[in-house]
Parts: sequence; structure tokens; C-alpha cells
Amino acid sequence: MPSSSDCMPPGAEMATGFVLNTGAKIPSVGLGTWQSDPSVVGEAVYAAVKAGYRHIDCASAYDNEKEVGLALKKLFEEGVVKREDLFITSQLWCGHHAPEDVPEALGDSLNDLQLEYLDLYLIQLPFRVKKGTNIGNAENYIPPDIPATWGAMEKLHDAGKARAIGVSNFSSKKLGDLLSVARIPAAVNQVECHPGWQQSKLHTFCQSTGVHLSAYSPLSSPGSKWMNGKVLKDPIVISVAEKLGKTPAQVALRWNIQMGHGVLPKSVSEERIKQNLDVNDWSIPDDLLAKFSEIKQCVQWHPTYKSGLGMSGGARFLPAKAPFSVFLHVSRLI
Repeated sequence: MPSSSDCMPPGAEMATGFVLNTGAKIPSVGLGTWQSDPSVVGEAVYAAVKAGYRHIDCASAYDNEKEVGLALKKLFEEGVVKREDLFITSQLWCGHHAPEDVPEALGDSLNDLQLEYLDLYLIQLPFRVKKGTNIGNAENYIPPDIPATWGAMEKLHDAGKARAIGVSNFSSKKLGDLLSVARIPAAVNQVECHPGWQQSKLHTFCQSTGVHLSAYSPLSSPGSKWMNGKVLKDPIVISVAEKLGKTPAQVALRWNIQMGHGVLPKSVSEERIKQNLDVNDWSIPDDLLAKFSEIKQCVQWHPTYKSGLGMSGGARFLPAKAPFSVFLHVSRLI
């Protein structure tokens, strides 16, 4: 595992953001809204921005962008922040990959969020389903055409509707394939990344190509059967936290930042929202950082899920009721 000095330029260890290949600065900590109930996500966004967050990560598939938009409107009207103070991300769902559907999907997100532009728009998944269907049925999957979808994304960037464009859940191979044909390179690849899934290969590839790796679920995925979902209970994380007088969550977040990754912790608790932001004015010493390489990287696949990785869409082999998390993990291998 690289040290912090390998990941960031000298003096950047306390940075509150990272510079994208567009020249824009993305905050080092953003609020994740995946699985945040619509009834509480607005309050979480409002509390986060009041606490100092400047990045909110959204997606139409989260089914809560309207509530996020109402919170943003309130913040603007009260003068807490201006639009230009915030970095807002949304994501293109895999049912809208057709080039003619991309601008419509972005328009829907802008309408729900009550914004005129996004700071970042991502292709959420590297596979595709028929428009109007869901990912829970293998019969819904059709071959993706990422270059064509990306061409439509580039037009949105040209029009100023998406000031940066990128991808999510892309493996090194899929990202490399895209970069080889892109007129505008992806600025970000947003993936699950934390001490229990350090994404070493993808980290190295993103560093070498100038693509920022943004980490969702940076505190791991508790309850997941497919990987190490108990990072906050890992003895190394706990030991480092005790030595530094921080919480295990803060240490896990700080590890990602020192690797050069932005983090998107999700919470609807105001106390935890504030704690998760307290990661920019201290660092993990290199001797303690090196211990993170000893944390077990646990990504275990059932043979059933390996049998059809070469099939179109990367998921036709999956059981019809496979959970969403399985599709996400599979998408990084195809």
C-alpha cells in the first residue's frame, strides 16, 4: 500500500479538497445520500451544509433528489451558502444509457434538485437495462454502448449543464477502455473504497491516468455477505483510532483521504455528520498508515456469480432477485 506522500503532493496532507483534471476542486468530504429515506434526507443535507459540507452526492436512482432539492433551495434562500459554494453530483441510471435519453435524465435531476447545472455527472453503472425496467430481472439486461453514452455526456459538458463528467463502479479495464476513446476524459470514478476494500489496482490506475477516485460507503457496508463489512470493528482501525484520540469512523475516512480519495459518508445523524467532517486538520502518521496494509481484503464470490462474467451486460448470469449490492460488485469485475 502506498504511503500518503505517494498519493498527494507535498503539503497537501491537510487539503480540504482535490483538484480534478478539469481544474475544478472537489471537496475531500461530501455527504452521501444513498439509502437516505426521503423523509429525513432533507434535514441531513441542511445540517451537513450548515456544519460545513460543500459536496452533496445524489442520484436519481436514490429516489430522494426532490427532497435534496428542497433543502438546497432553503439553504440558498436563507443565505447559508450560494450555489457556487457547493459541489453537487448526480448520476445517470443504467436504464437511460441511450444517447437520446441522457439529456432528458440530466434534465429530470436538475428539475428535482432545482439547479441549473451539476458540478459532476456520472454514469452510475457500466451495464445497461432496458428503459423503464429494473436491475432485479436478468431478462432486462441489454448490451451497453459506453462510448455512445459517453458521447452524450460530453455534449452535456459542452453545454455547461455538467461541469465535469465521470463514471461510477467502473473497473480499471472498463475505465481504460473509456479513456482510450473519450474526447473529454472522465474526471472521477466513484466506487466503494475503504480499509476493508482498498481497491489497490484501481487506485494505482486512477493515479496514473489523472482520474480522481471518489469513495462511497467509505465506512464499509455493514451486513454485506460479499466483502469485509466490519471495518469499524477491525483491530487495526480501532488501535489507530485510540492512539490518535479519534473515532474508528474518522480514522477510516482519513485513510481514504490520505490515499488521495474523496469520501462520501452517508448519515442522517447530525452528530455523526459533524464527526465525519472532522478529518481535515490532522493526519495518520506513516508508521500507522502502513499497518492498514495488514487489514484483510475480503471480497468473496459465490461460484454462481462468476459463471457468466463474459455475458452481455455483465449480469445476465445473476439470479433474477439478486440484491443490488451484488450487481454493483459484479460490475467492477466485468
